[in-house]
Amino acid sequence: MGVNTAAYDDGLILCDDQGVTIRRYYPWGSKQIPYAAIKGVQTLSLTGPNAIRRWRIWGSGDFIHWWNLDPRRPSKDTALVLDAGGRVRPTITPDDPAAVARILAERIKGRS
Repeated sequence: MGVNTAAYDDGLILCDDQGVTIRRYYPWGSKQIPYAAIKGVQTLSLTGPNAIRRWRIWGSGDFIHWWNLDPRRPSKDTALVLDAGGRVRPTITPDDPAAVARILAERIKGRS
């Protein structure tokens, strides 16, 4: 049995050797997305016209973005939207969005 090494873990978002684990995604647990399933990542500012989105603590307000439960989201200003091929896109607010975006870009680029 191999050991997974975490490249990033803030308690809600985990990036390890296998993919991204979004904790508190469902009421009953986490969502795991393998890097191979991620087609792209978009940065979404939670300031200006999008400032209202920072108050979406969990769930979806538009049936496109699905936000995991993050009680600290109102104090954050950047979200990452993951395109995993489905209509609904997991939208996360890691404590260090630049680090997660970099990890995802490296893993997505590394597949090519």
